[in-house]
Order: sequence, then structure tokens, then C-alpha cells
Amino acid sequence: MAASDVTVGVIFLAQIFVGSLGNSSLLLHFLVLDFTGGRVRHTDLILKHLTVANLLTLLCRGVPQTVAALGMKVFLSDLECKLLFYVHRVGRGVSIGSTCLLSSFQVITISPGDSRWAALKEKAPRYMCSSTRLNWILYGLLNVMFPVVMTGKWSHRNITCLKDFGYCSAARHDTSTDSLFAALLSFPDAVCVGLMLWSSSSMVLILHRHKQRMQHVHKVRSPKSSPESRATKTILLLVSTFVSFYTLSCIFQIFVTVNHNPNWLMVNVGAIVSGCFPTISPFLLMRWYSRASRLCLTWIRNRKIPDMRNCKL
Repeated sequence: MAASDVTVGVIFLAQIFVGSLGNSSLLLHFLVLDFTGGRVRHTDLILKHLTVANLLTLLCRGVPQTVAALGMKVFLSDLECKLLFYVHRVGRGVSIGSTCLLSSFQVITISPGDSRWAALKEKAPRYMCSSTRLNWILYGLLNVMFPVVMTGKWSHRNITCLKDFGYCSAARHDTSTDSLFAALLSFPDAVCVGLMLWSSSSMVLILHRHKQRMQHVHKVRSPKSSPESRATKTILLLVSTFVSFYTLSCIFQIFVTVNHNPNWLMVNVGAIVSGCFPTISPFLLMRWYSRASRLCLTWIRNRKIPDMRNCKL
């Protein structure tokens, strides 16, 4: 077995372990809150769906990809291959869609009472459940073609007509068909990235304006940064991580889809990049929500505008 195969297998194993631990811990936290009747935020519903989608993304592709990378024979039937790849694709889509929903609802939640989003503050929580359901339905329909084009490696189809993905194979098509398929798959991701950038930029602008209004509260030469600055840095970290990994993932997705015979490196690196955000996002979200909660408490103490006293993150 080549050293590169072992390295790829170890990376997949690390992603599965760390990502499953982080997402399971976050999901367990919310389930305990529900069971004990603890304080639940409106956006917790989106986080639950996000953690489930992350787990599906990591496990449905990470486990068989690890087995294939380590040189072990993958005993997946044609139906099992179609199902695993489809569930992985739906989980990946719901993960990016949930992150987009989370940031969009968040910018509405923290917007001041005199902003254009003030009218949506009371209405937004009512659309949480329907938005998450629509997210699953949308990506379930968008990825319905994968069970058609995917097949098990040990099926009786002609191997020269298939693209090898390690544990599954896909039917080859002409360049125009593959390009159209790649554009269709990348369009929802591009829309979500755009919305994420817009909502996060709006949050940074809101925090910056609030910081300017609260200059008299913080000391001019305070040794510690203000809560607004720390929250802004966390939001920027989340956005940069989101955009970086999913942009790279989309690029690899396009190359693998359009390429007539993608090589081993392209397929595996694309799978590793695709698993990076679901692996580290629960830890970023834990940090983000912790900072946002402290920021909200600071606003409640220092601001006299009644609308901000109803801050729900």
C-alpha cells in the first residue's frame, strides 16, 4: 500500500472522528435542552438540522472512502452505493443551506428596531420550521439524478464507461451534458455563498455601528477588545471558513463532474475538502453562539432602546 493512500485514509479517519464528536456533542446539547425544558433559541432548530446534515455528509462518504483509500475491498451493492452517495449529497446540500439560513435569520434577529428588517423580527421565528423542511426537500430534489448515474464498482456495467470514485462509479456523458450537470449542482451553492456573504457583512456593519454608538461605554485604551469586536472577529472567521471550503469544494466538484476520467488525487482531495467544513463547523458555531450570547447581554445592560432587550440569538 502506497504512503499516499495511508495518508488519505488517516485524514478521512480524523475527519470522521473529530466531526462526529463535534456534531454529536452539539446535537446532544440541544436534545438535552429540549428534554429538560431549558432555554431554547429560535435558531436552535436550524442548528439541529445542520448537525444531522453534517453527520450524514461525513459518515455516508467518509467511511466508504476511508475503506477504499486504505486498499480494502468495498462490498457495496449497486443499491447501497446509490443510496450512500445520494444521502451524502443531500446532507452536504442541507449543511450549506442550513448555514445560509442561520446567518440570514441571525442578521434579522440582531438588527436594530429602526432598520428595514425590524418588521421581520416577529415573523422570522414562525418560518424556521418551514424553512428547514424546504431545505431538505430542495436538496433532495436537486440531487435526485445521482441514484441514476451512480453505480456500484462491482456491478456488471462496462468499466470503460464509468468514472471511478473509489467506492462507487458514475456513468460518463459527453462534455456538454457534464458541464450542464456541474452548473446545476453549483448554482445553489453559489447562491448560498452569496447570501452568507451578504448577511455576514450586514452583521458586521450592525456591530460596527453599535460600537460607534457605545464609544462612551468602553475605555479609550482598554487592554481588552470590546465584545462587539470579538463577536465581529468570530463572524468573520465563520464566513471565511464557510466561503473557503465550499468554494474549493465547488471547484473540485466541477472538475470531477466535467473531467472524463478524474484521477485518484482529484477525487480524494475533493472528498477531503468537502468534509472540512462539516468537521470544524460545530466548533466554530459553539464559539460563535457563546460570543453572540455575551454580546446580547452587553447590549441589554448598556442600551436603553427597548427593541434590543428582546434579543434572541
